[in-house]
Amino acid sequence: MRKIIFSLSVSVDGFFEGPDGEIDWHVVDDELHQHMNSWLGRMGAFLSGRRTYALMAEYWPTADRDPASTGPEVEFAGIWREMPKIVYSSTLESAGWNTTIVRDVVVDEVLALKASPGGDLVVGGPDLASAFRRHGLIDEYRLYVHPVLIGRGRPMFGPEDRRTDLDLIETRTFGTGVVMQRYRVGGRLLSHGRHG
Repeated sequence: MRKIIFSLSVSVDGFFEGPDGEIDWHVVDDELHQHMNSWLGRMGAFLSGRRTYALMAEYWPTADRDPASTGPEVEFAGIWREMPKIVYSSTLESAGWNTTIVRDVVVDEVLALKASPGGDLVVGGPDLASAFRRHGLIDEYRLYVHPVLIGRGRPMFGPEDRRTDLDLIETRTFGTGVVMQRYRVGGRLLSHGRHG
């Protein structure tokens, strides 16, 4: 069975973008980008909401034609174009670059997608991730914590009635100070009887 992995860059104070949508505080160098390429290139599909898809589609389809692009950026442009993509949107009319539009998160459809052959599935964008989380569909969280406090912005997660216990399965620190924290959805605390 394929896993669904939520991946996001976030500030130390828990924001994924500034108050005006800015992400200029991301610290991405060739080392981090190459790391992203190596694991994202093995995935089976990218799943995103309309807004995240639009941001990606604005830049990546032609990024490898920009003479200012680095080697890892050129490589990721090819990965993004070729990767099957599913965009969840009730308003988007058409999408290119190997993209399927799905109108809503339907649990049985996502479970069927997980059960189909291929690589793991990556969820991008916190709004879509929140919907997946509500339905208990996320298997792993992969957070890239950037060494900055931005003070205000859109938080990584909104309020949620459901608690999710996580098991830390990997960390990695990059030269820029970005720290990857990889968590598997678990229940370790419950399974060890540490709740009253």
